[in-house]
Amino acid sequence: MDGSSNPDTTEEGRHVAFRVRGLTKVYGTGAAAVHALRGVDLDLHEGELIVLLGPSGSGKSTLLNILGALDRPTSGTIHFRDRELTAASERELTVFRRRHVGFIFQFYNLIPSLTARENVALVTELVDKPMPPDEALRLVGLGDRLNHFPAQLSGGEQQRVAVARAVAKRPEVLLCDEPTGALDSATGVRVLEALADINQTLGTTTVVITHNASIAGMADHVIHFGNGRVVSVETNATKRKASELSW
Repeated sequence: MDGSSNPDTTEEGRHVAFRVRGLTKVYGTGAAAVHALRGVDLDLHEGELIVLLGPSGSGKSTLLNILGALDRPTSGTIHFRDRELTAASERELTVFRRRHVGFIFQFYNLIPSLTARENVALVTELVDKPMPPDEALRLVGLGDRLNHFPAQLSGGEQQRVAVARAVAKRPEVLLCDEPTGALDSATGVRVLEALADINQTLGTTTVVITHNASIAGMADHVIHFGNGRVVSVETNATKRKASELSW
């Protein structure tokens, strides 16, 4: 993985999931224009766990939203495998999000009147071969909380329901924006353990945005953002377990 022009595979034989070239994003016009991304070149390889680090306003969330087809760039190109997303129609992007991408955000966005199982089941109706909700919840360690409502769950348990909901689609890509931002250290570790397990078990390409530099230790690659640009890309020779992290 590289911040510039990689071949299509890594030394481990992993194929490129996303190829980003010259990506810019500008909000507004004239003197009020905000340049969220300033010519980003990036390759993200399949099956890897990637951490994006950088201060608020550095472009991390903007990039994540474009990767997930929630937003379009101002210029540049982005390919998912051999398909150019920047040339896709809105309908095609909707299908891409539905079939290929799972999203996890800082806030859980669970429906209070539905149980954990029912919250997860909502997304399984959108795809052809979903994971059974019970299986998805067991995967994140909540096999004994299937019939609990959000109000009966801790913050960490609610976030793990959100992880299970995203994973039940069997997505090839999991995009996580500050998934532990609202959690204490011990609870955050449980969520990170679930993400790492999913990455290993399902081979899901996982991208995690965080302000927490400690989380970088569990990644295959760490991408540092600053002022809308990739500042550096680091490779971890040895990945740390989530249980070994502290902050």
